[in-house]
Amino acid sequence: MPTAVKSVLPVVLLGCGGVGRYLLRHIVSCRPLHANQGVAIRVVGVADSSSLLVADDVNSSGLDDALLTHLCAAKSAGSPLSSLLGQGNYQLFRNPEARSKVIDAATMLGRTTGLVLVDCSATYDTVNLMKDAVGHGCCIVLANKKPLTGAYEDFQKLVSNFRQIRFESTVGAGLPVIASVTRIVASGDPISRIVGSLSDPRDDLGGMDVARKALILARLLGQQISMDNINVESLYPSELGPDAVSTEDFLESGLEQLDRSMEERVKAASSRGNVLRYVCEIGSKRCQVGLKELPKDSVLGRLRGSDNVVEIYSRCYKSSPLVIQGAGAGNDTTAAGVLADIMDLQDLFQKPA
Repeated sequence: MPTAVKSVLPVVLLGCGGVGRYLLRHIVSCRPLHANQGVAIRVVGVADSSSLLVADDVNSSGLDDALLTHLCAAKSAGSPLSSLLGQGNYQLFRNPEARSKVIDAATMLGRTTGLVLVDCSATYDTVNLMKDAVGHGCCIVLANKKPLTGAYEDFQKLVSNFRQIRFESTVGAGLPVIASVTRIVASGDPISRIVGSLSDPRDDLGGMDVARKALILARLLGQQISMDNINVESLYPSELGPDAVSTEDFLESGLEQLDRSMEERVKAASSRGNVLRYVCEIGSKRCQVGLKELPKDSVLGRLRGSDNVVEIYSRCYKSSPLVIQGAGAGNDTTAAGVLADIMDLQDLFQKPA
């Protein structure tokens, strides 16, 4: 006998890049699993940077799975959402009207069935949209770090109802870093220090991606700071920055210069039995990001490949920190974390008995 549907979660997705497309594929492929749990995720709208596809009646129906699958294929091929016109029961709105339609959906569903607004974009432009959704009683799920790392007042607004926001995938993709930090803080166990390797420096030579993750963690610990308060060590000097040299010149001559200087630091660390790791350190009074010399046999020293690792020190984890380690990057892993965040909200959408 099939399990009765206990929770229906209407979802609007912002962002059809790699993470967004993987999320839609995960939602479709997990239908049988979620049905067995009595949960149905109803995708009522999908937006990219220029337009919004929204179901004709967001109160009772969503975009069907065939359309979502076709949408993923079209976006993977570089086609706009408008290329899907005439292939389903939905409406298409272009910016700036698209934004107002998202707010309309948030206003209506926030008062009735509820809505989960999911941000898988990579822009600061969604901040006001997210704040409006929160104001209308909607839940929000973020893979996009930028709304949480702008003005501190924006961060406060977004987390004002902490039960209705999930952002595990902003730090460590699918690793339970945010959940671990919030559980420890909620238990009354003060966190004194967090040390982590949270990015592949080959993809983040300037360190800003790690700095945003560090800022989110620092704010969770109660620090009212901004990006300007974080000391970030870039892996390239300002004279090799994007404003100073072209990408071609950087790859042709800049990398060789960086390799020479880095080789010297690696040799010096090795002579002391250590290795270099690019880490963030969050303490009670400071937050910094940069290269750190660490023992080869330490948790961070043994780190290989694209894994992320975080060490959390507190009263209970003083001499032996809580260590979280695993794959910390990739569209598939990040999207899986986003889907888990959505599912974690299911009890807020339970139908009355």
